Amino acid sequence: MVDILIVEDNSELSSLVTDFLRAEGYTVSAVDNGEKALSLYEKYGARLVLLDINLPGMDGFGVCKRIREQDNTPIIMLTARTGRDDKLSGLLTGADDYIEKPYDIDILLAKIKGIFQRRLAIDELSDSGITLDLATQTVKKDGVDIPVTPKEFDLLALFIENKGQVLTKDRLLSKVWGSDSESEPQTLTVHIKWLREKIEDDPSHPTKILTVWGKGYRWGGQT
Repeated sequence: MVDILIVEDNSELSSLVTDFLRAEGYTVSAVDNGEKALSLYEKYGARLVLLDINLPGMDGFGVCKRIREQDNTPIIMLTARTGRDDKLSGLLTGADDYIEKPYDIDILLAKIKGIFQRRLAIDELSDSGITLDLATQTVKKDGVDIPVTPKEFDLLALFIENKGQVLTKDRLLSKVWGSDSESEPQTLTVHIKWLREKIEDDPSHPTKILTVWGKGYRWGGQT
């Protein structure tokens, strides 16, 4: 998973921002249209997306909507479209921020740092009696330690962060196994089974990790 995915069809601007971000220590991937962005995102993921609106093919609103249907990844829209309706559309579609072009690179960097700092400041995830300590990578169920493997921990974190959203098997594999996501779907099935045995009151009738037939899995109820 890269830190930042840039979706920008202006190659000069894309290269400039990529260089600045890499100089700050971020891992960056850049694409020039919405279809490439979704393909890359769905395969490898990203911790933050910098998204232009005026793109060839699918525009930034469409890309934002598709990502929001699957994840809560922070999205900053970068665009020359300064109209009030465009800003409202971007924010209502799910963008976390909306920055007008031309923009000050230092302000963009500050906003990015702020987002990552807020994310890192969250040291605990908790839901339905399950608590994850992100610093120590440990899990408790109703206050009792539950031994989990690193992959099981990552799966639990992904589920809780996206409570109520259906996560496809392909997405779970690519997010948790990354470059190893060519693993067989059976790998995921086995890990889900192990997790249910550890965290469910009745693993044969799960209430936390739910199977959505033909699609994937969901943590808890719909949001």
